[in-house]
Amino acid sequence: MSSLTLREQAVVAAVHGTGQLRLRLLEMGFIPGTKVTLVKRAPLGDPLEFSLRGSHLSLRTTEAALIEVQNP
Repeated sequence: MSSLTLREQAVVAAVHGTGQLRLRLLEMGFIPGTKVTLVKRAPLGDPLEFSLRGSHLSLRTTEAALIEVQNP
């Protein structure tokens, strides 16, 4: 998901990783089938701000790389 361009929309296909980080991403709303949009990228590229389910959330690029997306 870290490879999205600004304002590009995608659908969460899967959340990879293990343990608490994977669980936390799911709790934040990155559930398969959810539409997400990359809203903002920090000047140095980290963190990334996403819009999903009416909220804005920021993730580090390493965390965003664990979320697999597909085109809507």
